[in-house]
Amino acid sequence: MLKVKKAKNAGFCFGVRRAIEIAEKTLKEKDKVYTLGPIIHNPQEVKRLEKRGIKTLESVSRIKDGCVILRTHGIPLELHEKLEKNGNINVIDSTCPFVKRAQDVVRKLSSDKATKDSTIVVVGEKAHPEVVALVSYGNKKCIVIETSEEAKAFKDNKNLNIVSQTTQTSENFNNIVNILSKKYKISVYNTICKATLDRQQSAEKLARDVDLMIVIGGKNSGNTTRLAQICSCKTKTYHIETFKDLKKNWFERIFTIGLTAGASTPDWVIKDVELKIKEFGEKLQN
Repeated sequence: MLKVKKAKNAGFCFGVRRAIEIAEKTLKEKDKVYTLGPIIHNPQEVKRLEKRGIKTLESVSRIKDGCVILRTHGIPLELHEKLEKNGNINVIDSTCPFVKRAQDVVRKLSSDKATKDSTIVVVGEKAHPEVVALVSYGNKKCIVIETSEEAKAFKDNKNLNIVSQTTQTSENFNNIVNILSKKYKISVYNTICKATLDRQQSAEKLARDVDLMIVIGGKNSGNTTRLAQICSCKTKTYHIETFKDLKKNWFERIFTIGLTAGASTPDWVIKDVELKIKEFGEKLQN
């Protein structure tokens, strides 16, 4: 019989839950409601909101009036300012408070007298919306480093201020900090959010005790992808988006299954996966 164990910390974090609540409230009060890019990195939840009336647009040029909800990952500073100046658009900011904290750190480092002449290193994924927004607060003083290899190859002639994408792993962040500290005078501002750390630590702990891990969340979700990477170092792991991605043969000769989910994964998606795994278990038992 399959035994399913769930990670202590999994699914919606505070920032994501707050953004969804803002979206739901706005839908009740406004007619034209948009998000600039997906409000969170979970295609299923974005689709649910779209069915209720929220349109996801990739370009601000398509928005003439109405209400624009800013996604949890934030948007570039210049784009935010452009939206605020448009009197026909009502801007509602659902940027995660922990992401805003990181933006404030970068803005302060780029302008304070003591640090404005230093390079700001952002540890994160160059193309991720959160990192793109973070860099925009740095007054053209930011360099993004993703890996230890990039840190080893990095060259500069200034002191470094190091911040992090909020969903980075502590391991990657610390490795890059250690490499750069051997070559430069550095100041470290650890902007990884606690919810990310909690999910990573509980997922890793669970992965040590099960035969198989299922990590649930959007394939476009950075924090979910990192959960899958962490778990795969401990046991066989599959990263799925919904119960439809599950394969019955994954569970043959498997006794214990661990479930975790990214910070953008809603409870209803997790529940559907859990029910499907139990269904497979009953079929394999017969």
